[in-house]
Amino acid sequence: MTETSLRPGGTSSDRPVQHQTDDGWETLFTPPNNPMRARIARGLFHNAVRTLPIRVVFPGGRRIGAGGPDSPVMRIHRPAAFFHRLGVDAKIGFGEAYMVGDWTSNSLVELLTEFSARMSTLIPPRLQAFRRWVDRRQPSSEENTVSGSRQNIHRHYDLSNELFATFLDETMTYSSAWFEPGSTDLHKGQLRKIDGVLDYAMVGPDTHVLEIGTGWGALALRAAERGARVTSLTISAEQKALAEKRIADAGMADRVQVLMRDYREAQGSYDAVVSVEMIEAVGERYWPTYFGAVDRLLKPGGRFGLQSITMPHDRMMATKDSYTWIHKYVFPGGIIPSPEAVQSSLAQHTSMRVHAFRDFGHDYAETLRQWRLRFLGHWSQVSALGFDDTFRRMWEFYLAYCEAGFRSGYIGVRQFSIGR
Repeated sequence: MTETSLRPGGTSSDRPVQHQTDDGWETLFTPPNNPMRARIARGLFHNAVRTLPIRVVFPGGRRIGAGGPDSPVMRIHRPAAFFHRLGVDAKIGFGEAYMVGDWTSNSLVELLTEFSARMSTLIPPRLQAFRRWVDRRQPSSEENTVSGSRQNIHRHYDLSNELFATFLDETMTYSSAWFEPGSTDLHKGQLRKIDGVLDYAMVGPDTHVLEIGTGWGALALRAAERGARVTSLTISAEQKALAEKRIADAGMADRVQVLMRDYREAQGSYDAVVSVEMIEAVGERYWPTYFGAVDRLLKPGGRFGLQSITMPHDRMMATKDSYTWIHKYVFPGGIIPSPEAVQSSLAQHTSMRVHAFRDFGHDYAETLRQWRLRFLGHWSQVSALGFDDTFRRMWEFYLAYCEAGFRSGYIGVRQFSIGR
């Protein structure tokens, strides 16, 4: 078990659950005794859900919310614990409360979609001005320096290759598919997505491609099948090992080289650069460095094919320094850029510009739906790897939370064709 896994057996409501950190096991989830903050959280929660098309059910049958009989139901089993967690930090406590069973839902994605669709208005505008004083900021220990990035990536991507294999398709691609109209075939959608990025970077026979973020090797293999030579960079030891095995098994070891190297340490000159959903782990402070590295490494006339999760610029600016449940449990140090932020960084720090783009956020919702169903359907295999029920609820919440974000349009995904 590695850093973000949860200790087996630590799921009972009458004892704390523990979470592994660099310094050992840290006890979490014991609701702090702060009645004032809990009362404030209770009032804000009641006000937020009052007009939502959901039903919130408390022990004893009391209900709030504007939902009807067919609306998603949120059952709060331990109200005192739930509101204590929200009072400490709503952005983290809401997800933690689900992890330990303070609340459940009969339609988790639908429920979270309703929250996500109104994310910017759940808190009254007069109170949003206090965000800077109550929001936790991302810890300096998770800053994306060269060493910090390695640790951040390790905490998620080095969990277990076998874990990811239980819910990804056979390409082992951990990013949004791009489906053919009318199709939800995940394997074909992943290949179409990869081909879209490679086309945007103009990857063909005899081109030398730099890939920033290897994953498990699917894009590198697809590029090699086009006749390209690929240098792929990763900072995940687990991904490197499996990617190299997959590349060797495919007979492409002479065309693809996987290096354990940060993008800031890359050398050489390339006909094309590609990167799929890696920029979200770069951090706002390092976007100029990231794009500057691509500009430095790309040959004249070359193209950069980029795929990124995106969010509206005003929401990015309002939340970019916040420390959230996703940061704590899934993607430490992460930040999703807006399309405007990408274009601004390119204009200010490189000689490159966006030449074309495509958006397909609803395809990401479908991708996540399939991942979630596969993960839950293969839970016995995941459990056999040593992960416990709290981990299952954590990942169910993570996949459902992200699916809801794409469903509601709160976040999107975009492929860019970038060049000079």
